[in-house]
Amino acid sequence: MTDQLTVPVGARASAGDTVSHPTPAPAGPRRPSPPPYVVGPGLGERLGRRVMAGKDAGTQVSVTPLTGGVLATVPSSTTDDVRAAYALARAAQPAWAQTPVGERAAILLRLHDLILDHQNELLDLIQLESGKARRHAFDEVLDVAGVCRHYARKANDYLARRRHLGAIPVLSQSVELRHPKGVVGIVAPWNYPLSMSLTDALPALVAGNAVVLRPDEKAVLTALRSIELLDEAGLPPDVLQVVLGDGPHIGAAVLEQADYVMFTGSTPTGRKVATDAAARLVGASLELGGKNAMYVADDANLKKAAECAERAVFSSAGQLCISVERLVLHEAIADEFLTHFLGRVESMKLGPELAWGNDMGSLISPEQLARVQAHVEDARSKGATVLAGGKALPDLGPYFYAPTVLDGVTDQMMCRDGETFGPVVSVYRVSSDQEAVALANDTAYGLNAAVWTRNIPRGRRVAAQIRCGTVNVNEGYAAAWASNGSPMGGMGQSGIGRRHGAEGILKYTESQNVTVQHVTGFGIPKGVPEKAWATAMSGSMRLMKKVGLS
Repeated sequence: MTDQLTVPVGARASAGDTVSHPTPAPAGPRRPSPPPYVVGPGLGERLGRRVMAGKDAGTQVSVTPLTGGVLATVPSSTTDDVRAAYALARAAQPAWAQTPVGERAAILLRLHDLILDHQNELLDLIQLESGKARRHAFDEVLDVAGVCRHYARKANDYLARRRHLGAIPVLSQSVELRHPKGVVGIVAPWNYPLSMSLTDALPALVAGNAVVLRPDEKAVLTALRSIELLDEAGLPPDVLQVVLGDGPHIGAAVLEQADYVMFTGSTPTGRKVATDAAARLVGASLELGGKNAMYVADDANLKKAAECAERAVFSSAGQLCISVERLVLHEAIADEFLTHFLGRVESMKLGPELAWGNDMGSLISPEQLARVQAHVEDARSKGATVLAGGKALPDLGPYFYAPTVLDGVTDQMMCRDGETFGPVVSVYRVSSDQEAVALANDTAYGLNAAVWTRNIPRGRRVAAQIRCGTVNVNEGYAAAWASNGSPMGGMGQSGIGRRHGAEGILKYTESQNVTVQHVTGFGIPKGVPEKAWATAMSGSMRLMKKVGLS
């Protein structure tokens, strides 16, 4: 082990510095955990071996937003490297597709255990690359472990051949088969470096596809370490290729050569990705922006709702696609709810420590900080009231920003309709469920929403009227996110396609109908008059309808 050096808050580490943060897990692991993780000088070189990068490739640095310090240097791929990655993936994919589903799924069960066994190491990397608090980094560990377990147990059922009713009962036997698309191209975002690097790739792999993955430049170490664990779990060589580089060049090259596109990012970029995929007649799944609302009804448990709202708004410093940016409060309870909520916000603990106990971490970059500041200052200058926060916290780190609550937001302000993607929430008051639904739906987006009420039937009725891919009743986002058997995705400008459940794996396959016709076909039998044959067929169709066969 190399010598250890703790980089103080606000300091800038050099490329040769080592950053060490031994931390305990919240509860004892299932098996003894590896030693506390150390980011050392050899990390970039070791992880970089997994990157497709030729002799002409350059390098890129991984920087922690917690201090601005350099963590490691890794290779940067070229467009020629992307083509080489696809060539290897296409060569490996047929044999992988012929591997029994059970053997492919068993790799996920082994990965499930490895993720849990190495969680301290992964939590450190997630925090160092994303800046989030440890409690929010742990969400990613749980997500990956849950997705592994779900598809390991259910993939065989999802992909199994299915019999369907044929044209003529008994004589027509129709079977639906599922074939992998080929090579899936995945461009992953920076905000969830472990979760988003793996959870889209895993069902694609179990379905028999090869994958070419481009993690975001801000999340390369976490992604590469998790792929090392996937290799250790038994994934064959070349089935998963990794390329590194920027979105406009390397990300675009990945998507341009894919047999199926999986993209997570902004709505403007997503539109272009969808257009390019459509021009090639290639399928695409896109998770894009959101402007998510939480409605607190007049009969809600206000203390519980306020506790949930703190987590739903400020998880990962608001840099979560399904986090809440609009609090819609029934006017009968608005003031009382805000008393509870603002009390919690003002007592939140922020910090850069790689340890349990902080309620929120940092934004990831100067660009995100500038966006948050612009939204808040625009709202303030146009008459909004800042109930909490509203300022940067440079004493904690270069991109920390206080948890912020705005009141009096109007449609003249950028934060009213634009996605802030930071620790900022706006408060709105309504007088009825109908008004709350109308406000929740008054957006181009439709990713996630929440409803708080003691009356569960009421909550279900309200939820069903909100145009979002997921709606949580008496939760903010985690209940829907963690329901791995149910589809998760967006409506409107929040994207197309779904993660999780049957849709999350079947989208990576082509369905094929193989129908065998026995004894007689559909042509007119020789010697039978056309009219008599038509009458007989019509009678047969009526009979099938009568007995419920069609």
